[in-house]
Amino acid sequence: MAPWGVFAWQTKKRSGVCAVSNSIEVHNICLSYRVRRKISLALRPSKMPTGGTIRELKGGKRVVAALEDVSFSLSAGDRLGLVGSNGAGKTTLLKVLYEIYTPTSGQLIVKGKVDALFNIWLGFRQEATGRRNIVLRGLINGWTMDEIDERINEIIEYSELGDFIDMPMKSYSQGMAARLAFSVATAMNPEILLMDEWIGAGDSGFQEKAKKRMDELAEKAGIIVLASHNPNIIKKNCNLILELEKGRVKSFKRVS
Repeated sequence: MAPWGVFAWQTKKRSGVCAVSNSIEVHNICLSYRVRRKISLALRPSKMPTGGTIRELKGGKRVVAALEDVSFSLSAGDRLGLVGSNGAGKTTLLKVLYEIYTPTSGQLIVKGKVDALFNIWLGFRQEATGRRNIVLRGLINGWTMDEIDERINEIIEYSELGDFIDMPMKSYSQGMAARLAFSVATAMNPEILLMDEWIGAGDSGFQEKAKKRMDELAEKAGIIVLASHNPNIIKKNCNLILELEKGRVKSFKRVS
């Protein structure tokens, strides 16, 4: 369902290695969806446990305000945890940051090379081998073949898939696929990494390795935005927390 409304939108992205200037600025972002079927307004916002607010406009049109007046800023080295109940707007906000959704109004300025890990299967083909899927995912990410060739051995080694790298993806467990996806997503050192839920891949050893890599990304002046329902993961990996409730910012604070 496409966003609806009058757009007031600005995005600036810059690739390169000068990560010192990496930043995300979100100013009064709103995102509304037109409702194309009748929905009872008997459930007023105060009675709705999750989700945005349903409003009726002139002419009988109804919209769902998925995000309302969301504002925050991040600078190099920040690791932001997005928290809130299901339907609070966490994934929607991530997709706005990645330009999958265009806000109804507000301003977004992103400086830095962005990569996202929303769906571990994105760009992967079940019949293709893990090695081939690295190439496919890399191309989707906008990498050149030279960049892929330069990194592919490192990705394979980091994923710990061994001989399975030349087996069809359909033979992989969910954990194996997640390890490969994480390895590809972080191989090119994105200046800004967006993640929807922590990758629960592999054993504790791989989990520790993944955390170390995320720490290294942040130390290189990268920015990480992680949406999760797990408070321990947020506390261990983030220095800032943005809590959303019904599409609005409930709190924005530093992790103590």
